[in-house]
Amino acid sequence: MEIQSSAIAGTLESSDIQITVSRGDSGIQIELTSDVEKQFGAQIRKVITDALQALGISRARVKAVDKGALDCVIRARTLTAAQRGAGMAEEPVWEAL
Repeated sequence: MEIQSSAIAGTLESSDIQITVSRGDSGIQIELTSDVEKQFGAQIRKVITDALQALGISRARVKAVDKGALDCVIRARTLTAAQRGAGMAEEPVWEAL
């Protein structure tokens, strides 16, 4: 699966994360903004990367604005944004969940 256009999922509300994905040149590049980046930045990046790889995405640019989201929320928002960006929102890849 490849990201074909920019897509967004999530909100800027407390306990949520807003994920924006767009087509990348090489690898998965993550720009993270979070109040808890020092404590959990590596874990947030890992959850985002794992979710994209579960969809078979190896090239993407991700902008993540975290407001204290749990891992399950981060994963759900990433999968939703990626499937929207890949044009698969109408036919989700349930195996990746």
